[in-house]
Amino acid sequence: MNTLTSAYYKGPSAPLIDMTIGEKFERIVNANPEHPAIIMPHQNIRWTYAEFNREVDRLAAGLLHLGLSKGDRIGIWSPNRIEWVLTQFATAKIGAIMVCVNPAYRLFELEYALNKVGCKALITAKSFKSSFYLEMLQKLAPELANSVPGQLESETLPHLKTIIRMGDEETAGMFNFDKVLDMGTASDRDRLSGLTTTLSADDNINIQFTSGTTGTPKGATLTHKNILNNAYYTALTMRLTPEDRLCIPVPLYHCFGMVLGILVCMSVGATMVLPGEGFEPEQTLRVVAEERCTALHGVPTMFIAQLDLPNFSDFDVTPLRTGIIAGSTCPVDLMNRLIKDMELTEIVIGYGQTECSPINTMTAIDDSFEHRVSTVGRAHYNWEQKIIREDGSTANIGEQGEICSRGYGVMAGYWDEPERTKETIDAEGFLHSGDLGEMDAHGYVKVTGRIKDMIIRGGENIYPREVEEFLYTHPEISEAQVFGITHQKYGEEVCAWVQLKDGSTLSPDDIKAYCKGQITHFKIPSLVKIVDEFPMTVTGKMQKFVMRETMEKERGLQTF
Repeated sequence: MNTLTSAYYKGPSAPLIDMTIGEKFERIVNANPEHPAIIMPHQNIRWTYAEFNREVDRLAAGLLHLGLSKGDRIGIWSPNRIEWVLTQFATAKIGAIMVCVNPAYRLFELEYALNKVGCKALITAKSFKSSFYLEMLQKLAPELANSVPGQLESETLPHLKTIIRMGDEETAGMFNFDKVLDMGTASDRDRLSGLTTTLSADDNINIQFTSGTTGTPKGATLTHKNILNNAYYTALTMRLTPEDRLCIPVPLYHCFGMVLGILVCMSVGATMVLPGEGFEPEQTLRVVAEERCTALHGVPTMFIAQLDLPNFSDFDVTPLRTGIIAGSTCPVDLMNRLIKDMELTEIVIGYGQTECSPINTMTAIDDSFEHRVSTVGRAHYNWEQKIIREDGSTANIGEQGEICSRGYGVMAGYWDEPERTKETIDAEGFLHSGDLGEMDAHGYVKVTGRIKDMIIRGGENIYPREVEEFLYTHPEISEAQVFGITHQKYGEEVCAWVQLKDGSTLSPDDIKAYCKGQITHFKIPSLVKIVDEFPMTVTGKMQKFVMRETMEKERGLQTF
Protein backbone atom coordinates (compact mmCIF):
# COMPACT_ATOMS: atom_id res chain seq x y z
CA MET A 1 0.00 0.00 0.00
CA ASN A 2 1.53 3.30 -1.13
CA THR A 3 2.22 5.96 1.46
CA LEU A 4 0.94 9.47 0.69
CA THR A 5 2.96 12.62 1.32
CA SER A 6 -0.07 14.97 1.49
CA ALA A 7 -3.83 14.68 1.93
CA TYR A 8 -4.69 13.87 -1.70
CA TYR A 9 -5.78 10.45 -2.94
CA LYS A 10 -6.98 9.25 -6.34
CA GLY A 11 -9.18 6.18 -6.50
CA PRO A 12 -8.78 3.41 -9.08
CA SER A 13 -9.54 4.27 -12.70
CA ALA A 14 -12.10 2.25 -14.63
CA PRO A 15 -14.13 2.70 -17.85
CA LEU A 16 -17.26 4.80 -17.40
CA ILE A 17 -20.63 3.63 -18.68
CA ASP A 18 -21.45 5.99 -21.52
CA MET A 19 -25.12 5.25 -22.01
CA THR A 20 -28.48 6.37 -20.66
CA ILE A 21 -30.32 4.62 -17.86
CA GLY A 22 -32.87 3.40 -20.40
CA GLU A 23 -30.19 1.85 -22.62
CA LYS A 24 -28.53 0.08 -19.68
CA PHE A 25 -31.91 -1.14 -18.43
CA GLU A 26 -32.76 -2.62 -21.84
CA ARG A 27 -29.42 -4.46 -21.94
CA ILE A 28 -30.02 -5.95 -18.50
CA VAL A 29 -33.55 -6.99 -19.49
CA ASN A 30 -32.39 -8.62 -22.73
CA ALA A 31 -29.59 -10.48 -20.96
CA ASN A 32 -31.86 -12.17 -18.41
CA PRO A 33 -35.55 -11.35 -18.98
CA GLU A 34 -36.97 -14.01 -16.62
CA HIS A 35 -34.73 -13.12 -13.66
CA PRO A 36 -36.57 -11.61 -10.65
CA ALA A 37 -36.28 -7.82 -10.89
CA ILE A 38 -38.44 -6.34 -8.18
CA ILE A 39 -40.31 -7.69 -5.16
CA MET A 40 -42.65 -5.48 -3.11
CA PRO A 41 -44.68 -7.63 -0.69
CA HIS A 42 -46.76 -4.69 0.56
CA GLN A 43 -48.18 -4.23 -2.96
CA ASN A 44 -48.12 -7.90 -3.98
CA ILE A 45 -45.55 -7.15 -6.68
CA ARG A 46 -43.20 -9.87 -7.89
CA TRP A 47 -41.96 -9.08 -11.39
CA THR A 48 -39.25 -10.42 -13.64
CA TYR A 49 -37.08 -7.97 -15.55
CA ALA A 50 -39.23 -8.51 -18.67
CA GLU A 51 -42.44 -7.82 -16.73
CA PHE A 52 -40.90 -4.80 -15.03
CA ASN A 53 -39.73 -3.37 -18.35
CA ARG A 54 -43.17 -3.88 -19.89
CA GLU A 55 -44.78 -1.82 -17.11
CA VAL A 56 -42.13 0.90 -17.41
CA ASP A 57 -42.82 1.17 -21.13
CA ARG A 58 -46.57 1.41 -20.49
CA LEU A 59 -46.02 4.39 -18.21
CA ALA A 60 -43.46 5.99 -20.54
CA ALA A 61 -45.89 5.76 -23.48
CA GLY A 62 -48.67 7.17 -21.30
CA LEU A 63 -46.54 10.15 -20.30
CA LEU A 64 -45.70 10.82 -23.93
CA HIS A 65 -49.43 10.67 -24.74
CA LEU A 66 -50.01 13.39 -22.13
CA GLY A 67 -47.57 15.66 -23.95
CA LEU A 68 -44.62 15.20 -21.60
CA SER A 69 -41.20 14.94 -23.20
CA LYS A 70 -37.45 15.44 -22.92
CA GLY A 71 -36.42 18.13 -20.44
CA ASP A 72 -39.84 18.46 -18.78
CA ARG A 73 -39.70 18.29 -15.01
CA ILE A 74 -41.95 15.60 -13.56
CA GLY A 75 -42.26 15.51 -9.78
CA ILE A 76 -42.78 12.31 -7.80
CA TRP A 77 -44.29 12.72 -4.32
CA SER A 78 -44.77 9.39 -2.68
CA PRO A 79 -43.43 6.89 -0.16
CA ASN A 80 -41.80 3.69 -1.41
CA ARG A 81 -44.33 2.31 -3.89
CA ILE A 82 -44.09 0.56 -7.25
CA GLU A 83 -45.38 3.72 -8.90
CA TRP A 84 -42.25 5.50 -7.67
CA VAL A 85 -39.92 2.97 -9.28
CA LEU A 86 -41.88 2.93 -12.54
CA THR A 87 -41.67 6.72 -12.66
CA GLN A 88 -37.91 6.60 -12.14
CA PHE A 89 -37.35 4.45 -15.22
CA ALA A 90 -40.16 5.83 -17.39
CA THR A 91 -38.93 9.43 -17.06
CA ALA A 92 -35.40 8.25 -17.87
CA LYS A 93 -36.63 6.53 -21.03
CA ILE A 94 -38.40 9.64 -22.35
CA GLY A 95 -35.66 12.04 -21.21
CA ALA A 96 -37.83 13.90 -18.71
CA ILE A 97 -36.22 15.12 -15.48
CA MET A 98 -37.59 13.38 -12.40
CA VAL A 99 -37.89 15.72 -9.43
CA CYS A 100 -37.79 13.93 -6.06
CA VAL A 101 -40.21 15.55 -3.63
CA ASN A 102 -39.70 14.72 0.04
CA PRO A 103 -42.71 12.70 1.30
CA ALA A 104 -42.64 14.78 4.50
CA TYR A 105 -43.02 18.13 2.71
CA ARG A 106 -45.86 20.39 3.76
CA LEU A 107 -47.51 23.27 1.90
CA PHE A 108 -44.72 25.85 1.93
CA GLU A 109 -42.01 23.33 1.02
CA LEU A 110 -44.11 21.73 -1.72
CA GLU A 111 -44.93 25.07 -3.30
CA TYR A 112 -41.28 26.10 -3.21
CA ALA A 113 -39.99 22.85 -4.76
CA LEU A 114 -42.53 22.66 -7.59
CA ASN A 115 -42.07 26.30 -8.55
CA LYS A 116 -38.29 26.35 -8.12
CA VAL A 117 -37.70 23.84 -10.91
CA GLY A 118 -40.91 24.50 -12.86
CA CYS A 119 -42.57 21.09 -12.55
CA LYS A 120 -44.96 20.55 -15.45
CA ALA A 121 -46.39 17.35 -13.98
CA LEU A 122 -46.63 15.72 -10.58
CA ILE A 123 -47.23 12.06 -9.79
CA THR A 124 -48.52 11.76 -6.25
CA ALA A 125 -49.72 9.26 -3.68
CA LYS A 126 -52.99 9.95 -1.89
CA SER A 127 -51.36 10.23 1.52
CA PHE A 128 -48.58 8.90 3.75
CA LYS A 129 -48.73 8.84 7.54
CA SER A 130 -49.97 12.30 8.61
CA SER A 131 -49.39 13.89 5.19
CA PHE A 132 -52.54 14.18 3.07
CA TYR A 133 -51.06 14.97 -0.31
CA LEU A 134 -54.25 15.48 -2.32
CA GLU A 135 -55.69 17.87 0.27
CA MET A 136 -52.49 19.91 0.24
CA LEU A 137 -52.55 20.12 -3.55
CA GLN A 138 -56.19 21.17 -3.51
CA LYS A 139 -55.34 23.88 -1.00
CA LEU A 140 -52.42 25.17 -3.08
CA ALA A 141 -54.37 24.89 -6.34
CA PRO A 142 -58.12 25.29 -5.65
CA GLU A 143 -58.53 25.64 -9.42
CA LEU A 144 -58.30 21.82 -9.57
CA ALA A 145 -61.98 21.55 -8.61
CA ASN A 146 -63.02 22.95 -11.99
CA SER A 147 -60.04 21.89 -14.07
CA VAL A 148 -59.84 19.41 -16.92
CA PRO A 149 -57.08 16.87 -16.10
CA GLY A 150 -53.86 17.96 -17.79
CA GLN A 151 -55.01 21.57 -18.20
CA LEU A 152 -54.49 23.05 -14.74
CA GLU A 153 -54.15 26.83 -14.63
CA SER A 154 -53.01 27.63 -11.10
CA GLU A 155 -52.09 31.03 -9.76
CA THR A 156 -49.90 29.53 -7.01
CA LEU A 157 -48.36 26.76 -9.13
CA PRO A 158 -48.14 28.39 -12.57
CA HIS A 159 -45.91 25.73 -14.18
CA LEU A 160 -47.93 22.72 -13.05
CA LYS A 161 -50.38 21.45 -15.67
CA THR A 162 -50.78 17.74 -14.97
CA ILE A 163 -51.35 15.83 -11.73
CA ILE A 164 -51.45 12.03 -11.73
CA ARG A 165 -52.72 10.46 -8.53
CA MET A 166 -52.26 6.92 -7.28
CA GLY A 167 -55.20 4.77 -6.19
CA ASP A 168 -58.60 3.90 -7.65
CA GLU A 169 -60.58 6.90 -6.41
CA GLU A 170 -61.10 9.78 -8.80
CA THR A 171 -60.18 13.36 -7.92
CA ALA A 172 -61.29 16.44 -9.83
CA GLY A 173 -58.60 17.80 -12.15
CA MET A 174 -56.35 14.74 -11.81
CA PHE A 175 -55.57 11.65 -13.85
CA ASN A 176 -55.39 8.20 -12.26
CA PHE A 177 -52.03 6.47 -12.46
CA ASP A 178 -53.42 3.12 -13.64
CA LYS A 179 -55.36 4.84 -16.42
CA VAL A 180 -52.25 6.65 -17.62
CA LEU A 181 -50.64 3.20 -17.99
CA ASP A 182 -53.29 2.40 -20.61
CA MET A 183 -53.19 5.71 -22.49
CA GLY A 184 -50.23 5.02 -24.75
CA THR A 185 -51.14 4.40 -28.39
CA ALA A 186 -49.23 2.49 -31.04
CA SER A 187 -47.88 5.84 -32.19
CA ASP A 188 -46.69 6.67 -28.66
CA ARG A 189 -44.97 3.29 -28.39
CA ASP A 190 -43.26 3.77 -31.75
CA ARG A 191 -42.08 7.20 -30.65
CA LEU A 192 -40.76 5.73 -27.39
CA SER A 193 -38.70 3.09 -29.20
CA GLY A 194 -37.11 5.78 -31.36
CA LEU A 195 -36.16 8.10 -28.52
CA THR A 196 -32.94 6.27 -27.64
CA THR A 197 -30.93 8.01 -30.35
CA THR A 198 -32.12 11.45 -29.20
CA LEU A 199 -30.97 11.06 -25.59
CA SER A 200 -27.46 11.40 -24.19
CA ALA A 201 -25.74 10.07 -21.08
CA ASP A 202 -24.89 13.68 -20.25
CA ASP A 203 -28.55 14.80 -20.22
CA ASN A 204 -29.96 16.00 -16.91
CA ILE A 205 -32.27 13.31 -15.56
CA ASN A 206 -32.87 13.93 -11.86
CA ILE A 207 -33.24 16.82 -9.41
CA GLN A 208 -32.69 16.17 -5.71
CA PHE A 209 -33.39 18.88 -3.16
CA THR A 210 -30.60 19.15 -0.64
CA SER A 211 -31.56 19.60 2.99
CA GLY A 212 -29.26 22.51 3.74
CA THR A 213 -28.92 23.79 7.28
CA THR A 214 -29.42 27.38 6.19
CA GLY A 215 -31.22 29.10 3.37
CA THR A 216 -33.67 27.58 0.93
CA PRO A 217 -33.18 24.03 -0.43
CA LYS A 218 -31.09 23.74 -3.57
CA GLY A 219 -31.99 21.50 -6.51
CA ALA A 220 -28.94 19.36 -7.21
CA THR A 221 -29.22 18.41 -10.89
CA LEU A 222 -27.83 15.00 -11.87
CA THR A 223 -27.26 13.29 -15.23
CA HIS A 224 -27.64 9.71 -16.48
CA LYS A 225 -23.85 9.38 -16.37
CA ASN A 226 -23.68 10.73 -12.82
CA ILE A 227 -26.05 8.32 -11.17
CA LEU A 228 -25.71 5.25 -13.39
CA ASN A 229 -21.94 5.06 -12.92
CA ASN A 230 -22.24 5.76 -9.22
CA ALA A 231 -24.67 2.87 -8.92
CA TYR A 232 -22.55 0.48 -10.98
CA TYR A 233 -19.29 1.10 -9.15
CA THR A 234 -21.05 0.88 -5.81
CA ALA A 235 -22.40 -2.52 -6.88
CA LEU A 236 -18.86 -3.50 -7.87
CA THR A 237 -17.56 -2.53 -4.43
CA MET A 238 -20.29 -4.64 -2.80
CA ARG A 239 -19.48 -7.53 -5.20
CA LEU A 240 -23.13 -7.61 -6.16
CA THR A 241 -24.25 -10.11 -8.82
CA PRO A 242 -27.60 -11.11 -10.34
CA GLU A 243 -27.87 -13.73 -7.60
CA ASP A 244 -28.06 -11.06 -4.89
CA ARG A 245 -31.28 -9.74 -3.39
CA LEU A 246 -30.96 -6.28 -1.88
CA CYS A 247 -33.49 -5.18 0.75
CA ILE A 248 -34.15 -1.44 0.39
CA PRO A 249 -35.97 0.02 3.44
CA VAL A 250 -34.48 3.50 2.93
CA PRO A 251 -36.63 6.17 1.21
CA LEU A 252 -36.53 6.27 -2.58
CA TYR A 253 -36.81 10.06 -2.80
CA HIS A 254 -33.22 10.30 -1.61
CA CYS A 255 -30.11 9.16 -3.50
CA PHE A 256 -29.61 6.38 -0.95
CA GLY A 257 -32.77 4.64 -2.13
CA MET A 258 -33.00 5.52 -5.81
CA VAL A 259 -29.29 5.32 -6.71
CA LEU A 260 -27.64 3.06 -4.12
CA GLY A 261 -30.72 0.85 -3.98
CA ILE A 262 -32.74 0.69 -7.20
CA LEU A 263 -30.02 1.59 -9.72
CA VAL A 264 -27.36 -0.47 -7.93
CA CYS A 265 -29.51 -3.57 -8.47
CA MET A 266 -30.44 -2.73 -12.05
CA SER A 267 -26.84 -2.00 -13.02
CA VAL A 268 -25.86 -5.65 -12.48
CA GLY A 269 -29.24 -7.36 -12.83
CA ALA A 270 -29.74 -8.11 -9.12
CA THR A 271 -33.15 -8.26 -7.42
CA MET A 272 -34.65 -5.21 -5.68
CA VAL A 273 -36.68 -5.97 -2.55
CA LEU A 274 -38.71 -3.12 -1.04
CA PRO A 275 -40.28 -4.20 2.27
CA GLY A 276 -42.76 -1.36 2.82
CA GLU A 277 -43.79 2.23 2.17
CA GLY A 278 -41.57 3.42 5.01
CA PHE A 279 -39.09 1.86 7.40
CA GLU A 280 -40.53 -0.48 10.01
CA PRO A 281 -37.89 -2.60 11.77
CA GLU A 282 -39.94 -5.78 12.23
CA GLN A 283 -41.44 -5.61 8.74
CA THR A 284 -37.95 -5.16 7.27
CA LEU A 285 -36.54 -8.17 9.14
CA ARG A 286 -39.51 -10.32 8.18
CA VAL A 287 -39.07 -9.51 4.49
CA VAL A 288 -35.28 -10.07 4.70
CA ALA A 289 -35.96 -13.52 6.11
CA GLU A 290 -38.86 -14.48 3.82
CA GLU A 291 -37.16 -13.29 0.63
CA ARG A 292 -33.74 -14.67 1.59
CA CYS A 293 -32.09 -11.29 1.07
CA THR A 294 -28.31 -11.24 0.77
CA ALA A 295 -27.87 -7.48 1.25
CA LEU A 296 -29.46 -4.81 3.42
CA HIS A 297 -29.12 -1.02 3.41
CA GLY A 298 -29.67 1.42 6.24
CA VAL A 299 -28.35 4.15 8.49
CA PRO A 300 -27.03 3.23 11.94
CA THR A 301 -30.34 3.98 13.69
CA MET A 302 -32.19 1.61 11.32
CA PHE A 303 -29.85 -1.27 12.04
CA ILE A 304 -29.98 -0.61 15.78
CA ALA A 305 -33.81 -0.60 15.70
CA GLN A 306 -33.79 -4.05 14.05
CA LEU A 307 -31.13 -5.53 16.31
CA ASP A 308 -32.93 -4.28 19.43
CA LEU A 309 -36.24 -5.97 18.57
CA PRO A 310 -37.19 -8.40 21.38
CA ASN A 311 -38.02 -11.04 18.74
CA PHE A 312 -34.94 -10.46 16.58
CA SER A 313 -33.87 -14.08 16.93
CA ASP A 314 -37.14 -15.23 15.36
CA PHE A 315 -35.94 -14.09 11.93
CA ASP A 316 -33.49 -16.10 9.85
CA VAL A 317 -31.01 -13.57 8.45
CA THR A 318 -28.23 -16.05 7.66
CA PRO A 319 -28.28 -15.33 3.88
CA LEU A 320 -27.24 -11.71 4.55
CA ARG A 321 -23.74 -10.83 3.39
CA THR A 322 -23.36 -7.16 2.48
CA GLY A 323 -25.05 -3.78 2.40
CA ILE A 324 -24.31 -0.11 2.93
CA ILE A 325 -24.30 1.96 6.08
CA ALA A 326 -24.50 5.61 5.06
CA GLY A 327 -24.67 8.90 6.87
CA SER A 328 -21.83 8.47 9.34
CA THR A 329 -19.08 6.12 10.51
CA CYS A 330 -20.25 2.91 12.12
CA PRO A 331 -19.74 2.65 15.90
CA VAL A 332 -17.58 -0.28 17.03
CA ASP A 333 -20.37 -1.92 19.04
CA LEU A 334 -22.79 -1.71 16.12
CA MET A 335 -20.28 -3.15 13.65
CA ASN A 336 -19.65 -6.07 15.98
CA ARG A 337 -23.39 -6.75 16.22
CA LEU A 338 -23.87 -6.46 12.46
CA ILE A 339 -21.16 -9.06 11.85
CA LYS A 340 -22.09 -11.39 14.70
CA ASP A 341 -25.89 -11.16 14.79
CA MET A 342 -26.89 -10.09 11.27
CA GLU A 343 -24.24 -12.02 9.31
CA LEU A 344 -23.25 -8.77 7.52
CA THR A 345 -19.60 -9.74 7.34
CA GLU A 346 -19.07 -7.76 4.11
CA ILE A 347 -20.99 -4.58 4.94
CA VAL A 348 -19.42 -1.36 3.67
CA ILE A 349 -19.54 2.29 4.69
CA GLY A 350 -20.55 4.88 2.12
CA TYR A 351 -19.89 8.62 2.30
CA GLY A 352 -20.66 11.47 -0.06
CA GLN A 353 -23.22 14.13 -0.85
CA THR A 354 -26.28 14.39 -3.04
CA GLU A 355 -24.16 16.69 -5.20
CA CYS A 356 -21.82 13.72 -5.86
CA SER A 357 -24.56 11.36 -7.02
CA PRO A 358 -24.01 10.50 -4.04
CA ILE A 359 -21.00 8.25 -3.23
CA ASN A 360 -17.42 9.48 -3.56
CA THR A 361 -15.81 7.48 -0.75
CA MET A 362 -16.35 3.90 0.44
CA THR A 363 -14.74 1.26 2.54
CA ALA A 364 -13.91 -2.00 0.79
CA ILE A 365 -15.07 -5.46 1.81
CA ASP A 366 -11.46 -6.42 2.52
CA ASP A 367 -10.68 -3.34 4.64
CA SER A 368 -9.61 -3.95 8.22
CA PHE A 369 -12.14 -3.76 11.04
CA GLU A 370 -10.40 -0.60 12.27
CA HIS A 371 -10.83 1.15 8.92
CA ARG A 372 -14.49 0.11 8.78
CA VAL A 373 -15.34 1.68 12.14
CA SER A 374 -13.07 4.72 12.24
CA THR A 375 -13.14 5.96 8.62
CA VAL A 376 -15.48 6.29 5.65
CA GLY A 377 -12.96 4.59 3.39
CA ARG A 378 -11.04 5.95 0.43
CA ALA A 379 -11.88 7.74 -2.81
CA HIS A 380 -14.11 5.54 -4.95
CA TYR A 381 -13.59 4.43 -8.55
CA ASN A 382 -12.84 7.42 -10.80
CA TRP A 383 -12.83 9.88 -7.89
CA GLU A 384 -10.17 12.15 -6.45
CA GLN A 385 -10.29 13.42 -2.90
CA LYS A 386 -8.29 15.94 -0.95
CA ILE A 387 -8.34 17.77 2.35
CA ILE A 388 -7.71 21.51 2.09
CA ARG A 389 -6.85 24.29 4.48
CA GLU A 390 -8.75 27.58 4.67
CA ASP A 391 -6.39 29.12 2.12
CA GLY A 392 -7.14 26.34 -0.39
CA SER A 393 -3.80 24.55 -0.09
CA THR A 394 -3.69 20.78 0.35
CA ALA A 395 -3.40 19.73 3.99
CA ASN A 396 -0.79 17.44 5.46
CA ILE A 397 -1.50 13.83 6.40
CA GLY A 398 -3.57 13.84 9.60
CA GLU A 399 -4.31 17.56 9.39
CA GLN A 400 -7.93 18.64 9.65
CA GLY A 401 -9.49 20.56 6.76
CA GLU A 402 -12.37 20.59 4.32
CA ILE A 403 -13.12 17.42 2.34
CA CYS A 404 -13.20 18.10 -1.42
CA SER A 405 -13.97 15.63 -4.22
CA ARG A 406 -13.69 15.57 -8.00
CA GLY A 407 -15.00 12.98 -10.44
CA TYR A 408 -17.66 11.92 -12.95
CA GLY A 409 -20.40 12.15 -10.30
CA VAL A 410 -20.16 15.86 -9.51
CA MET A 411 -23.57 17.33 -10.28
CA ALA A 412 -24.31 19.44 -13.32
CA GLY A 413 -25.13 22.25 -10.86
CA TYR A 414 -27.90 23.62 -8.69
CA TRP A 415 -30.98 24.19 -10.83
CA ASP A 416 -31.13 27.81 -11.99
CA GLU A 417 -28.60 28.92 -9.33
CA PRO A 418 -25.23 29.50 -11.01
CA GLU A 419 -23.87 31.57 -8.13
CA ARG A 420 -24.61 28.94 -5.50
CA THR A 421 -23.13 26.35 -7.86
CA LYS A 422 -19.88 28.36 -8.09
CA GLU A 423 -19.75 28.52 -4.29
CA THR A 424 -19.75 24.71 -4.16
CA ILE A 425 -17.76 23.62 -7.24
CA ASP A 426 -14.44 25.40 -7.72
CA ALA A 427 -12.68 26.29 -10.97
CA GLU A 428 -10.77 22.99 -10.93
CA GLY A 429 -13.97 20.96 -10.65
CA PHE A 430 -13.60 20.01 -7.00
CA LEU A 431 -16.83 19.92 -5.01
CA HIS A 432 -16.45 21.47 -1.57
CA SER A 433 -18.43 19.37 0.89
CA GLY A 434 -18.52 21.69 3.88
CA ASP A 435 -17.43 18.67 5.93
CA LEU A 436 -14.28 18.67 8.03
CA GLY A 437 -12.05 15.66 7.84
CA GLU A 438 -8.55 14.29 7.81
CA MET A 439 -6.76 11.75 5.62
CA ASP A 440 -4.24 9.17 6.72
CA ALA A 441 -1.11 8.13 4.83
CA HIS A 442 -3.03 5.51 2.83
CA GLY A 443 -5.91 7.72 1.73
CA TYR A 444 -8.51 6.72 4.31
CA VAL A 445 -10.72 9.64 5.34
CA LYS A 446 -12.15 10.35 8.76
CA VAL A 447 -15.05 12.82 8.94
CA THR A 448 -14.60 15.07 11.95
CA GLY A 449 -17.48 17.54 11.67
CA ARG A 450 -19.00 20.37 9.68
CA ILE A 451 -17.25 23.68 9.01
CA LYS A 452 -20.35 25.61 10.03
CA ASP A 453 -20.57 23.57 13.24
CA MET A 454 -17.31 24.97 14.59
CA ILE A 455 -17.88 26.80 17.86
CA ILE A 456 -16.06 30.09 18.48
CA ARG A 457 -16.13 30.77 22.23
CA GLY A 458 -14.36 33.88 23.36
CA GLY A 459 -12.02 33.68 20.35
CA GLU A 460 -11.22 30.00 20.92
CA ASN A 461 -12.04 27.60 18.07
CA ILE A 462 -13.76 24.46 19.37
CA TYR A 463 -14.41 21.48 17.10
CA PRO A 464 -17.53 19.66 18.33
CA ARG A 465 -16.28 16.27 17.18
CA GLU A 466 -13.34 16.49 19.57
CA VAL A 467 -15.67 17.02 22.53
CA GLU A 468 -18.01 14.28 21.29
CA GLU A 469 -15.14 11.80 21.06
CA PHE A 470 -14.30 12.47 24.70
CA LEU A 471 -17.92 12.07 25.81
CA TYR A 472 -18.02 8.68 24.06
CA THR A 473 -15.34 7.47 26.48
CA HIS A 474 -17.93 7.48 29.28
CA PRO A 475 -19.28 3.92 29.57
CA GLU A 476 -22.86 5.09 30.14
CA ILE A 477 -23.11 7.46 27.14
CA SER A 478 -24.37 5.91 23.89
CA GLU A 479 -24.56 9.06 21.72
CA ALA A 480 -23.48 12.68 22.05
CA GLN A 481 -23.92 15.73 19.84
CA VAL A 482 -22.09 18.94 20.62
CA PHE A 483 -22.87 22.37 19.13
CA GLY A 484 -22.72 26.06 19.94
CA ILE A 485 -25.52 28.43 20.88
CA THR A 486 -25.49 32.20 21.23
CA HIS A 487 -23.92 33.68 24.37
CA GLN A 488 -23.92 37.39 25.20
CA LYS A 489 -20.42 37.47 26.67
CA TYR A 490 -18.49 34.76 24.80
CA GLY A 491 -20.30 34.88 21.45
CA GLU A 492 -21.09 31.18 21.73
CA GLU A 493 -21.18 28.61 24.47
CA VAL A 494 -20.82 24.85 24.24
CA CYS A 495 -23.97 22.75 24.43
CA ALA A 496 -24.30 18.95 24.41
CA TRP A 497 -27.25 16.66 23.80
CA VAL A 498 -26.55 13.24 25.29
CA GLN A 499 -28.33 9.92 24.96
CA LEU A 500 -27.64 7.47 27.79
CA LYS A 501 -27.39 3.71 27.70
CA ASP A 502 -30.27 1.74 29.18
CA GLY A 503 -30.29 1.82 32.95
CA SER A 504 -28.03 4.85 33.30
CA THR A 505 -28.99 7.56 35.80
CA LEU A 506 -26.31 10.07 34.79
CA SER A 507 -27.30 13.70 35.31
CA PRO A 508 -26.08 16.73 33.36
CA ASP A 509 -23.91 17.69 36.35
CA ASP A 510 -22.36 14.20 36.39
CA ILE A 511 -21.39 14.63 32.75
CA LYS A 512 -19.83 18.06 33.34
CA ALA A 513 -17.90 16.64 36.32
CA TYR A 514 -16.62 13.82 34.11
CA CYS A 515 -15.16 16.40 31.70
CA LYS A 516 -13.51 18.52 34.38
CA GLY A 517 -9.76 18.14 34.35
CA GLN A 518 -9.91 15.87 31.31
CA ILE A 519 -10.51 18.38 28.51
CA THR A 520 -9.73 22.08 28.32
CA HIS A 521 -12.13 24.11 30.48
CA PHE A 522 -13.56 26.15 27.62
CA LYS A 523 -14.46 22.94 25.75
CA ILE A 524 -16.58 21.59 28.62
CA PRO A 525 -20.29 21.92 27.75
CA SER A 526 -21.91 24.59 29.91
CA LEU A 527 -25.32 23.21 28.92
CA VAL A 528 -26.08 19.49 28.86
CA LYS A 529 -29.44 18.00 27.94
CA ILE A 530 -30.35 14.33 28.28
CA VAL A 531 -32.44 13.21 25.29
CA ASP A 532 -34.06 10.02 24.00
CA GLU A 533 -33.50 10.76 20.30
CA PHE A 534 -31.92 13.22 17.89
CA PRO A 535 -33.31 15.07 14.88
CA MET A 536 -31.65 13.69 11.77
CA THR A 537 -31.92 13.44 8.01
CA VAL A 538 -33.04 10.27 6.23
CA THR A 539 -29.38 9.35 5.71
CA GLY A 540 -28.67 9.46 9.43
CA LYS A 541 -26.89 12.81 9.49
CA MET A 542 -27.55 14.69 12.70
CA GLN A 543 -29.37 18.00 12.24
CA LYS A 544 -27.47 20.17 14.67
CA PHE A 545 -29.21 23.28 13.42
CA VAL A 546 -32.50 21.85 14.73
CA MET A 547 -30.87 21.11 18.10
CA ARG A 548 -29.43 24.59 18.18
CA GLU A 549 -32.76 26.24 17.39
CA THR A 550 -34.49 24.10 20.01
CA MET A 551 -31.98 24.99 22.72
CA GLU A 552 -32.08 28.69 21.96
CA LYS A 553 -35.87 28.64 22.22
CA GLU A 554 -35.81 26.66 25.46
CA ARG A 555 -33.00 28.54 27.12
CA GLY A 556 -34.23 30.44 30.12
CA LEU A 557 -37.45 28.47 30.18
CA GLN A 558 -36.00 25.19 31.46
CA THR A 559 -33.18 24.11 33.73
CA PHE A 560 -30.64 21.81 32.16
